[in-house]
Amino acid sequence: MYITTPGLVLRETEYKESSRILTVLTASNGKLTVRAQGAKRRGSKTAAATQLLALSEMTLFENRDRYTLTEARSVELFRGLREDIAKLSLGTYFAELMDAISDEDAPSPELLSLGLNALYAVSNSVSSDASVKAAFELRAMCLAGFEPLLGSCAVCGREDPASPELALEGGTLLCASCRPEGAGECLSLLPGTLAAMRYITGADPKRIYSFRVSAQVEKQLSRVCEAYLLTQLGRGFASLDFYRTVS
Repeated sequence: MYITTPGLVLRETEYKESSRILTVLTASNGKLTVRAQGAKRRGSKTAAATQLLALSEMTLFENRDRYTLTEARSVELFRGLREDIAKLSLGTYFAELMDAISDEDAPSPELLSLGLNALYAVSNSVSSDASVKAAFELRAMCLAGFEPLLGSCAVCGREDPASPELALEGGTLLCASCRPEGAGECLSLLPGTLAAMRYITGADPKRIYSFRVSAQVEKQLSRVCEAYLLTQLGRGFASLDFYRTVS
């Protein structure tokens, strides 16, 4: 059976001398493992369309849940990423994260849209890389089932908590004075940081990256969103470590 679908290349692995094994995120078919025969061969028509972070229109042949690429046409290569090592490493981190939280054969339209918009925003400098990174991380956690509860203090119910904090393990908002024993690590939030996090979790998907904050808030927002993601997933990312060294 043949299927034709747009797909974002999250990972590419060399296979034999001239081929690639791709991890591709699609909207309707979820994450797929695709064999791209001859994609590395000189003059290959699928070389550009099968590189990391390429959004491509792909025709795939499916046989017993195995997918082979038969045709591919690049739709968007995010050239702004490929001209800057820091932006490229950030895009690679986005791809590694999407790979980690997506499932084989499970439709992923919202995650794909979130990732594509993030790559576009970084590639075209729509907003600062730090703000895009924080928004992507937090919204990705929402899609993965780890949305933090930011509406009010989990103890006293105040919507404007006094000295607000985020409990990283529980994903709850707390007043500093309400923090219970055993809450684990909590990070302080400036009012602007809390407002930005509330915006990110509730914004229209097309407007997630359309916000501006002060330098102080951006620094804290970046630290909090990253810490929350790493705590919830219980793992690190090699691409994130590399990004830190070049950003």
